[in-house]
Amino acid sequence: MTRQPSILIVDDEYAVQESLKVWFQKSGYAARGVGSGEEALQVLEEDPYDLVFLDIMMPGMDGLEALRHIKQNYPATIVVMMTAYASIESAVEAMKEGASDYLLKPLDPDMLDPLVTRLTQYKELLEENIMLREQVSRMVRFENLVGQSPAMQRVFNMIRDVAPTDSPVLITGETGTGKEMVAKAIHAVSPRCDAPFVAVNCGAFSEHLLESELFGHEKGAFTGAIHMRKGRLELSHGGTLFLDEVGEISARMQVDLLRVLEEKRFYRVGGEKPIETDFRIIAATNRDLKQAIAEGSFRSDLYYRLNVISIHVPPLRERTEDIPLLAQHFLQRFSREINKPVDAISHEAVVFLCRYPWPGNVRELQNAVERAVVLSRKRRLGVEEFGFLQRAEASVPTADQTLDEVVRDHIKRVLAAQGGNISKAAEVLGIHRSTLHKKIKLYGLSESATG
Repeated sequence: MTRQPSILIVDDEYAVQESLKVWFQKSGYAARGVGSGEEALQVLEEDPYDLVFLDIMMPGMDGLEALRHIKQNYPATIVVMMTAYASIESAVEAMKEGASDYLLKPLDPDMLDPLVTRLTQYKELLEENIMLREQVSRMVRFENLVGQSPAMQRVFNMIRDVAPTDSPVLITGETGTGKEMVAKAIHAVSPRCDAPFVAVNCGAFSEHLLESELFGHEKGAFTGAIHMRKGRLELSHGGTLFLDEVGEISARMQVDLLRVLEEKRFYRVGGEKPIETDFRIIAATNRDLKQAIAEGSFRSDLYYRLNVISIHVPPLRERTEDIPLLAQHFLQRFSREINKPVDAISHEAVVFLCRYPWPGNVRELQNAVERAVVLSRKRRLGVEEFGFLQRAEASVPTADQTLDEVVRDHIKRVLAAQGGNISKAAEVLGIHRSTLHKKIKLYGLSESATG
């Protein structure tokens, strides 16, 4: 804040108004005193103040009621409650309603200057976060995609261009960049938006299970098939079928999938009746499919069938200007979901987040902000709430480590960062829960590993 803050003193005792006003004016602050909550609201309507020192016990509108009005209409105004009758209940209620501090009268003059300095810094941070929230709300968004970088604007433009068509789309990008969100966004603004969006993680199933998952099966088709079951191809009729990790499917399944895409019909496992289907195909991969074609592990004809339109989702390290907006977006989301009054991220923390390399991309950032909101006991997230990222970054592979050792150490770090939560660790790693369980067993790790 380039100017000295303006201060409004609200107290029904004239002596308190005058003494505080004199103290503040001697320190160079613009200060004014009023005698009631009603008068304070009138003054704020005409001339918003930076800081309000507000007495709790007043005739007519008391301080808590006035506080609610102030925070509702002037969210960037910092309010400090004052009282000569302290109680834990009133202090807790005041802080819940948005007060930034709670002081006992008589006030100590020596603590006023450092208090105003601290609150002024907090107000600057609050205004910065309010501005970010406004930017987030104005941002072009599809589903949970947030970004103002040129790279993300290109993605948004591609979504707009391809959504009205039925052309197959191949989405590429590293794990955690938001490829499924892009697919959902295309579906959401397409003519098929009222029909199902059906997602299949191809890397999560064996060949046999993926066949049943996609095509469904008839009763008695194999041991355990006690009922007929519709597959994802059938369930996506009229809508969109999203195949994630499409580069992981077997050679035989690639042939079967290519046939379905060309003929728009298929047979359930064990079935003899062809089933017509109408869906739009969107696929995603974090693999280099051209390299896979050269190695003979992926069919070129299927690749060209899927890759009519290509959308590349950039890694977070290549669009660092989006990190403050994404962090604010996730802060708003998790503070609301958890019902916890965490409403700001310090400037130092934002700088730290922008400098971190984010190997897990947006998914890792989302998990980091959620963890910080859950564990923080403050209304403002600082660098210390994200310190676990720094510890993880410090553990880099050495040139003499084997690949198995590198993988083991990385899984251990991710488990530690996620507090042993298998589901979240699997999300960050971009693998299925069952795959992570197998790797934990293979490498002899504890699921509650702390690094």
